[in-house]
Amino acid sequence: MSETKAPIQAPNEVQSAVQTVVKVIRAQQQFVRSGATRPVEFRLRQLERLKAAIARYETRILEALQQDLRKPELEGYSTEVGYAYDSIGYVMKRLKQWVKPERVRTPLTHVGSSSYIYREPYGSALIIGPFNYPFMLVIDPLIGAIAAGNAAIVKPSEYTPHVSGVIAEMLGEYFDPGYIQVMEGGQEVTSALIHAPLDFIFFTGSIQVGKIVMAAAAEHLVPVVLELGGKSPCIVDHEADLDLAAQRIVWGKFLNTGQTCVAPDYVLVHESVKAELIAKMKAQITAFYGEDPQQSPDYGRIVNERHWNRLMGLVDSSKVAVGGTGEREDLYLAPTIMENVSWEDQVMQEEIFGPILPVLDYQVLDTALRNIGERPKPLALYLFTSNSRTERKVMESVSFGGGCINDTIMHLVSPYLPFGGVGSSGMGAYHGRYSFETFSHRKSVLKKSTRVNLSFIYPPYTAGKLKLIRRFMK
Repeated sequence: MSETKAPIQAPNEVQSAVQTVVKVIRAQQQFVRSGATRPVEFRLRQLERLKAAIARYETRILEALQQDLRKPELEGYSTEVGYAYDSIGYVMKRLKQWVKPERVRTPLTHVGSSSYIYREPYGSALIIGPFNYPFMLVIDPLIGAIAAGNAAIVKPSEYTPHVSGVIAEMLGEYFDPGYIQVMEGGQEVTSALIHAPLDFIFFTGSIQVGKIVMAAAAEHLVPVVLELGGKSPCIVDHEADLDLAAQRIVWGKFLNTGQTCVAPDYVLVHESVKAELIAKMKAQITAFYGEDPQQSPDYGRIVNERHWNRLMGLVDSSKVAVGGTGEREDLYLAPTIMENVSWEDQVMQEEIFGPILPVLDYQVLDTALRNIGERPKPLALYLFTSNSRTERKVMESVSFGGGCINDTIMHLVSPYLPFGGVGSSGMGAYHGRYSFETFSHRKSVLKKSTRVNLSFIYPPYTAGKLKLIRRFMK
């Protein structure tokens, strides 16, 4: 997830902010320690309350998304509001089963005993959200935090002030700050939060800031989940359905104006079908957004001028096949396809996180896979092919967070699949039950029998006891 910010430090001037944050954290930790969040009935009521809050504020949320990102209502509902409804419903139907102590197998060396895993809340969890899906990417982790019995501090992105304001008002109206607190602001607030003695941090954003968050968390040994990003490849084989590939690649790339952490960052296509694929993608852009996407109500805008400037700097006009134009005052950047791109070009040196799609070609799949493997592990990978051997080869050869075969983005939507990165694209995963697990500490408990006592493990040690232990442990 590429949300580039200047490095966050912990200078003396933020110490007062840290003190304020610590007071909130202490109050939340005390609330969790009181046992108030433990009953599953309490958690279900809070999830129902959250759903009611979203329903009441739905119109304002969608309006705020339009103001901050020019996000179309359908996109805003399906990827943010509606997604939250579905996530809450899924968790509520299953939470009673998830919170039960889980009995697991016990080895023969503990004969007469039983083994259990108890899931307990960490305490006060910090959720830091990004600008690209500014509502969903704080609410979805919050659902997991509530389900697991935590209190939470929510830090929305300052880059989307309208959405941030609505979130603050909504959660402030429906929840006590000793349970759920929203903290708005810029780098000073974020710095104060990540340097505070929290119990858990869930961060979605850029690799650069993820490193800073992790370093700050180390001060108090706070566990972290980092949902980051990277350059997610999209491989198109010569045996792919090119019409389908063009439609699904264009949709996945230009959804939310390319500001999606799992968007195809670049296309790696077999040279024999490259020209045809580019022509079909060009036609698909027109089919989606018309001859002038700037006039389309279905095409959004870049979040701010700084990001617009960064993106325009990645466009090489000599390699533009489609688009390449923009208007700073409108924060508009046309859906852009660049061809004849090499691995050394500037557009291939960082995650794009915008509506620019470089196209590279390959002759031999092994070479393409080696090129991908020599770079940081991506958050997502997409493959378009009708060949099952190619499919198996790619899936077994490349390490990535998650992905799709013959589609883009959609693996993100399944609550049955964990979503998260690997290596520099992140650590930890969530969605569905994985959200509950992520925000839960798994406490291992062995319940020993009082009727069976293995006295041979106690001193004094003898040759006979050693012989018996060797029988059991080999």
